[in-house]
Amino acid sequence: MKAFYSDHFVLPLPAGHRFPMQKYRLLREGIRASNPNVTFHEASPATDGVLALAHHPLYIARVSKGELSPLEQRTIGFPWSPQMVERSRRSAGATIEACRAAMTDGVAANLAGGTHHAYADHGEGFCVFNDAAIAARLMQAERRVDKVAIVDLDVHQGNGTAAILGNDDSVFTLSLHGEHNYPFRKEASDLDVALPDGTGDADYLSALDDALDRMFRRFDPGLIIFLAGADPHEGDRLGRLKLTLDGLGRRDHLVMSRARERGIPVAAAMAGGYGKNIQDTVAVHVQTIGILSRYTRIPIAA
Repeated sequence: MKAFYSDHFVLPLPAGHRFPMQKYRLLREGIRASNPNVTFHEASPATDGVLALAHHPLYIARVSKGELSPLEQRTIGFPWSPQMVERSRRSAGATIEACRAAMTDGVAANLAGGTHHAYADHGEGFCVFNDAAIAARLMQAERRVDKVAIVDLDVHQGNGTAAILGNDDSVFTLSLHGEHNYPFRKEASDLDVALPDGTGDADYLSALDDALDRMFRRFDPGLIIFLAGADPHEGDRLGRLKLTLDGLGRRDHLVMSRARERGIPVAAAMAGGYGKNIQDTVAVHVQTIGILSRYTRIPIAA
């Protein structure tokens, strides 16, 4: 299975910043040590023209030139730097390349990404450019696929994705998230499932099973972009749900088995993960990649 990475483009963050930048390097190291079936590929940066499939050109230019206001930067959560711009472009590029690879191999992954809080004209919540929305639009522009489903299983609602794609009937947005978690003003996805604090494995998996049924009754995608967040884990600082490592593995198998039944390729992004112990977050992501790698060569629907 092909995995696309950008972890060597590191943001210079102030001491004590809560974003776990090192998890991406630890993830790649963990996969390399445990999974010989994964091949690693450095992600290419997304160009301005590609970013403009989901973002306003003026916003792209202001990000690139460092012209965002202090308030806009605080809303994103990162101080501006050339490294922030490059890494954001590479993260979007990694999801694009994972989608292209998935269309051939059945499944592929971005070892970062899932930047679902980025809107067309601004960023939020550690998200500068919305990789899933950009990649979905580009796969359509390249005539690889007509319909795309974004299955967002980060613990936080994909508000930016929902806003960008809200009037686009060719992309279905599904978000399964914590009801009382960030963002506190939610957008309307095509299907939102809001879960109470403390939701554990059994209730989560039942809700996901039902949500996937509902999505497939309404929509027939040719590609799924899967945001496989680690933050529903019981050890996450920001998650407020109570999924175990085993439960998250069953989540990943459920998504992949449903895709396999229908011959739908899957491109995954790792999305959020803020474990009290960073190794717990890394373990969730390593497990996800391990599970995905078992589903290579999914028969692609004609």
